Amino acid sequence: MLKLRLLPWEYGVRNLFRRPTRSLLTLAGLTMVIFLIFVVVAFIRGLENSLAVSGEEDVVLVYSMSSGADIENSSIPARTPALLSASVEGIQERFDVEAISPELYLGTRITVPEEEVTGLGLVRGVTIQAPLVRSKVQVIDGKWPGPGEVLVGKLAYSKLGSSQNALEIGKQVEFDNQRWRISGHFAAGGSAFESELWCPLEEMQSALKRQDISLTALKLGSGGSISDIEMFCSERLDLELRAIGETAYYDSLQAYYRPVRMLGWLVVCLVAGAGVFAGLNTMYGAVVGRIRELSSLQAMGFRRRAITLSLIQEALLLAIGGSLLAAVFAFWLINGLAVRFTMGSFTLRVDSVAVLVACGTGFLLGFLGAIPPAIKAMRVSVVQGIKAV
Repeated sequence: MLKLRLLPWEYGVRNLFRRPTRSLLTLAGLTMVIFLIFVVVAFIRGLENSLAVSGEEDVVLVYSMSSGADIENSSIPARTPALLSASVEGIQERFDVEAISPELYLGTRITVPEEEVTGLGLVRGVTIQAPLVRSKVQVIDGKWPGPGEVLVGKLAYSKLGSSQNALEIGKQVEFDNQRWRISGHFAAGGSAFESELWCPLEEMQSALKRQDISLTALKLGSGGSISDIEMFCSERLDLELRAIGETAYYDSLQAYYRPVRMLGWLVVCLVAGAGVFAGLNTMYGAVVGRIRELSSLQAMGFRRRAITLSLIQEALLLAIGGSLLAAVFAFWLINGLAVRFTMGSFTLRVDSVAVLVACGTGFLLGFLGAIPPAIKAMRVSVVQGIKAV
């Protein structure tokens, strides 16, 4: 059995530099396609990560049964936290204070006077007990909000469509006909809370002329169980309450946004498909202009499989180069970029999955884009190929 005689590796590399304009245009096209895939996958991964880290396993949310999965529409009596404290055992205590957080959650139009920008934002009225339950929340600068003040999440500027400078400490925001001074900023480990504004609960109730709250969040201790809270809700039918673990609540949001994620993966497939066709078109043009060269190689004794492998090598080199450039641009331009969404804001995430999908797609683009043109070129007879102009 004869051993397949391959063309030298340097031959394919030199061919790329023999046609620098065509090679650069092909490289630019591949880079653009792969970069678009990076953008879409980073969006999907950022959304998934934001929802995944938002819930805590030992936190239970108690809100109105009639509101469904929309806490913004929930309304429960303000005495609910006191009733839960008196009726349910196993609530975690820290510094002799029970980890129960009454909260008023609202989506409203917020104006940033610094830039005269108005956008739909998320405001949460909280008490000093909120950090006992929301353990991921950390004040990164400034202080906890006092009367007439608001604590701003580090991604709230993206949700409002303003700049970060417009939400510096000491500046103001306006909602519900009242101006609030920014007292500080907080982070929450990449969770959905980072796109919110937190203000004192009583101040918010006064501004909205409401005496109710939206939900009660509580953290369970070692002896606590969500079944006890569910039993309390089932016994107090007059309150019309339901209880759900915070992780289960955000898992339901994951299911709600599943069509968006599926659409994103569909876009990845469409972009990759378009890239394959673009690669086919480019490679066809490159091969058609080299018919005489390829036929001469056959006349010199190189088999068609060896020449086909050389053409695939050239396409893969361009695809790998495009993947590397796209990865550099992705980490430089979009990784950590904040984007607005219905649930708030989150950051685009170029992680290992995004790199694997985008670069793997780039590899397939180079491989699949080179095979059909190479096969077509090899079907031309040696005599006709040498005579080609």
